[in-house]
Amino acid sequence: MPTGKAYEGDGITVYYDGKRCRHFAECLRTLPAVFNSKERPWIQPQNADARAVADAVLRCPSGALHFIAEENVEQPDAPTTIEVRADGPVMMRGDLTLAGPEGPMKETRAAVCGCGKTSNAPFCDGACGCSP
Repeated sequence: MPTGKAYEGDGITVYYDGKRCRHFAECLRTLPAVFNSKERPWIQPQNADARAVADAVLRCPSGALHFIAEENVEQPDAPTTIEVRADGPVMMRGDLTLAGPEGPMKETRAAVCGCGKTSNAPFCDGACGCSP
């Protein structure tokens, strides 16, 4: 079950975990009718069809956004990738199992701390001043 605040739309519910967000703004660029930081609530999934909302959520590199769709919204298989950034988090995508303080977590996207200064292990929280 996804964690974070739930935003319900037609056929889809989007979950936002603010502790994991690194403000890459991929959601804002991909689907501004749904993701608009100047509006309240800032996530309005009723403003687009469920497939478009799901596609935008899947572009979130930190994994701060998740969704549950009423209908089966196919999620394409993708190879596991890891991108190590010199001045930022370690970006991961794929079928992931991460070790966290409360045990293993299944994820598909994550921005993992590379410096060890995070208070939200294993996720990067920007504590070291790293760039998103």
